[in-house]
Order: sequence, then structure tokens, then C-alpha cells
Amino acid sequence: MTWHARLQLDYTVEAERCVLRHQHTGPLRILQSLYPEGDAVCHNVLVHPPGGLVGGDTLDITATVGPGAHGLLTTPGATRFYRSAGERALQRTELTLAEGARLEWLPLEALCYDACQAENRLTMHLAPGAGLLGWDVTALGLPGASLPFARGKFQQHLEVPGLWLERGLIDAADTRLLDSPLGLAGHRCLASVFFVAGSPLGREARQGALDAAREVIDAHPLAATAGATSPNGRVVIVRALAPLVEPAMDLMQRVRGAWRELFWQLPPTRPRIWAM
Repeated sequence: MTWHARLQLDYTVEAERCVLRHQHTGPLRILQSLYPEGDAVCHNVLVHPPGGLVGGDTLDITATVGPGAHGLLTTPGATRFYRSAGERALQRTELTLAEGARLEWLPLEALCYDACQAENRLTMHLAPGAGLLGWDVTALGLPGASLPFARGKFQQHLEVPGLWLERGLIDAADTRLLDSPLGLAGHRCLASVFFVAGSPLGREARQGALDAAREVIDAHPLAATAGATSPNGRVVIVRALAPLVEPAMDLMQRVRGAWRELFWQLPPTRPRIWAM
């Protein structure tokens, strides 16, 4: 039996407080709204009770953020793509930000089990003045348990339509991609943290973001396998390779904190669930 779960999230500002309303179909839920930073920022945890996806499963997550609202979404654990008999498992996320809206999309890693057939899609739409701070972290296999990603395929898709597209297929049989110095060089975790703006950032803001990210990278153990770039006037991004999830996630969190302060003048407040 396969599952198709849907979750619709809507952030709005009501009486000077960011409020979330949501609807779901199937096994996909939101825990209560939390306000560790006060009423302006609404923190939420997205929960998938089955704990993972098998072939044929689809998760559809749609979030809209109204003018002036600031939402933060994370998860309590990894998104697990389990072994498939042939059908594809799909997680599809669409984020739409109105003018002046802010969203932090901070799920924990996508974990690709051996022999999975999976796709993880993230599409972002931003109105002028909006800002989105997010990341995408993918781990291949379970190297700590001696369970490598030896079979299967994983499709990764990040897109701001008409502005930015990153789409890549990771095939476990492609040893040149996985092990070559021009590919993943034997690393089994790849991570990106990005800031996307609804309006052009300007040269000074872009350079400031790159400088802040590079300062974090230079002081981090992953300095040799991480880099910061700005592919266009509305996107800045840090990409990193790591042997395991933990150092990659640590770097992503540090860059997120630096950019949060730079772009929004907010402290690097961590979602409470990360401390559990």
C-alpha cells in the first residue's frame, strides 16, 4: 500500500502576530506553533508519522507566507527514502512568499537508503521584497552502520522558476560521480544553504553575504570541501561535501546564523526541536 499525503500551510499576520493555519490529508502533520523569539516569528515542526517513504509514496507540502509574515519550518528527524521495488518515492515542496514575507525552510537531512528510487523537489516563488533562507542536505546510505548506497537513484531538484535551477541525478552505479575527485570524491553527504530574495540584492549585500559565509567556512573543518557563490543577483549559496551528515549540518547552521543576522538583523535562534 502506498500513501499520498498533503499538507497546506498558510502564514499570516494577525494583530501583530504571525499565525499559522494548516490543513492536511494523510499522514503529515504540524505540531503546535512556538514563539521563542516573540510574536513576529512563528516556529513549526513538520512531522511525518510513518517515518519515511517507500516506492509509490508521495508527500506534497505547500506553504504560503503572507505580507510581512515570518515563518520557520523544520523537522524532528531525517526524511528517509527507503528501498524500493521499482516505483519512485516523491517529496514535493512548493513555497510561495508574498511581498515582504520571510520564510526559513530548515528540514533535517534527506537520507537515501540503499536501493531507493526517490526524488526530492523544492520550488520557491518570491514576490518583491520577500526573503527565503533555506537549505537542502542529502546523505547517501548509512556509512556508520556499514550500509552503503550501492544501488538505486536519487533525483534532487531546487528551483526558483525563471531565475535559478539546480537539478541532478545521483545514480549509485555512477562510480565516476560518487568517487572521482571531479565528483563527490568519496563523500556521502552533500549540502547547500541558500538565501533567495524577491528583489535584487545589490552588489554590497551580495558581497557581504559571501564574505560572512566565507568567514564561517574558513574556520570550519569542512573548509577544503565548501564554497560560497552567487549565481545571480537574487541568490547566494554555500555548497559543501562531507563524509557524514553531522559536520555538514553544523556548517549549514553556522552559515544560516550569519545570514540571519546580516539580512534580517535577527540572532541565530535555533528551533527548540534541534536540542532534543
